[in-house]
Formats: sequence, C-alpha cells, structure tokens
Amino acid sequence: MKKILYFLLAIIVIVLAAFIWYAGKVNYQVKEDTKITIKEGAGISAITADLRQAGLIKSELAFKIYLKLHGQTKLLAGDYEFKAGSGIKTIVSRLARGEADFSEHNILIKEGQSLKEINAYLKDKNLLTDNCDKLFGTYISKLPADLKNDYDFLRDAPTKVDLEGYIFPDTYRVFADATCEDLVRKALNNFNGKFDAELRAEAKRQNKTVYQILIMASLLEKEVKSEADMKLVAGIFWDRIANGQRLESCATLAYILGESKPQYSLADTQIDSPYNTYRHDGLPPTPINNPGLKAIRAALYPTKSDYNYFLSRPDTGETVFAKTFTEHKANKAKYLK
Repeated sequence: MKKILYFLLAIIVIVLAAFIWYAGKVNYQVKEDTKITIKEGAGISAITADLRQAGLIKSELAFKIYLKLHGQTKLLAGDYEFKAGSGIKTIVSRLARGEADFSEHNILIKEGQSLKEINAYLKDKNLLTDNCDKLFGTYISKLPADLKNDYDFLRDAPTKVDLEGYIFPDTYRVFADATCEDLVRKALNNFNGKFDAELRAEAKRQNKTVYQILIMASLLEKEVKSEADMKLVAGIFWDRIANGQRLESCATLAYILGESKPQYSLADTQIDSPYNTYRHDGLPPTPINNPGLKAIRAALYPTKSDYNYFLSRPDTGETVFAKTFTEHKANKAKYLK
C-alpha cells in the first residue's frame, strides 16, 4: 500500500513540477520590441527555433506544447514586430492569422559597383533611414569597434582605406527602418561566407592578402565579363607584376576619369594619380569597386597562357587576346576604330 502511495505521490510531484515549468515558460513576456521575419515554407520547428533565437519565447518545447494544446498547426510567413511585454498568446495569435505589420525592401548591389554608386542608388531609391556617406567614407581602422572587430578579414587592410571591395554584391532584404550599418553588416556577413576558408587558405598559400585579391578582382570586374576571360586576364596581370611590368589596366583609367572609353588617349595614360597603372607599378592602392565571387575566384585561380595583351570589342563585348604587341596593335586597328 505504501509503495502505491509513494508512486502516486511521485506522479503528483512530477506532474506539478511539469506544470510549474510549463507555466513559467508560457508566461514569459518579450523583454524589448523585437522584429522577426518568418520565411515562406518554414515549418513549425524552424519557426520555433527562430522565435527562440530572437528572444520571443523561452522554450521551444513549451511553445510546441502550447501549439498542440490550442490546435495550432500552421504559422504564416511575414514580417512581424512584437512589442515589449507581448506574451505567447499574442505571438501565436498573430502568427496564426498572418498579422504582419511592417515592410521590408530589397536592396540590389551589383557586381562592380563602387561605394559611390551604391550610395547614389540608395539615396535615389530612399531605401535606408540614414545616408551611407559617413560610414562609406570612414577608414576601416576608424570604424566602430563593435563593427570592425566582428570581421577578421578586415585586419589585413591598410590603415587608411574604407570598405570599398568588401560590400559583397547580392540582393539584400532589409526592414523598412534599416540603417546603413544594418546593410553593411549583412554585406560583411555575406562576404565572410563567400570568401570562405578555402579561398583564404589559397590566398595565404600564394602569399597574398585578402585585400590584394580584392584589388585584383575589382580590376577584372571592369575589364572583362566572363569568368573564363577573367581568369585569363588575371594570369596576364599577375605575370606582369611578377615580371616588373606595369598593369596598364584601362579599368583604372575609367575609375580616375569617371567614364569608360573604347580606347584611351596618350594624355589619359599620363594622368597623375596613384590609381594610374600606366604610370605606377603594381596594384592600385585600393579596390576600385566591389567585386563578385566570379572575379574573386578568378583573381585567386588565374589561367596561365601565352597571352600578353587583350582588348574588348565595343560591338560585341568579346575579349580578343594577343600574344605579341604586333598582334595586339593589329587587333586594335581592327576592332577599336
């Protein structure tokens, strides 16, 4: 008889403890105003995990039990904001009905866009609550500590350079009240994932910094279009540097002048600028734009060839390569009329 009583008492204690635990979790209230996006097609488990990570619920298990007890089998995608003090009843009710209450914007950053061009686009479309002038113009060494210290790939950049090269081209979805720093963090997180451990290891193996690869990639982004051509041009450019030749990259002249030409004049090649690779050895001091993954991979994995020169046909955009200067001059006479 005593054993039965002890057993029943144990059951009561367990049930009571479980009830107290459950009540504590489901009575949790949101600590601060919190925004969250529920993605299309996300299941209950994925949504529950996102809510827990955002600090909107205290326990994934308790949340799932609550859904089960209240017969909720579907939560709807959308952009939600839950005010401080919101509880599980409010959260489930709104998610079940799809009562989203704030909007998002898509921000498209294209391969080869410079910070100046990105900033002009953001202003024209009125896509952020603040302008990016200040942040884009800040040296990496002067960035807020909580931003600079989060990204180790920024550490090999020179002291007096900005974020040119690091704003990874992609489509970014941001909240309507997003700031420039919000966008920059998304872009740097993206860069961190795309310029992965394999690529960084390859750069180190070649005794090159991430920053040097970005500079070369930014030139390739403007010189040619296809990844195959980028790799061939990268081979030409790295060979020129190794052989003590100047890059003579027309992309750098376009950057200085602010316009692209089918063919640049002798006067153009004599412009006094540290970015003029017709007058200065090696790479330009900084990237001239923000390159995409194709250009970055081309800079790291160039194609060796017998070519020494190239040009782009104005009519088709095709890259025409040449092995000798005589052949190159003939191509210029033929295609750059």
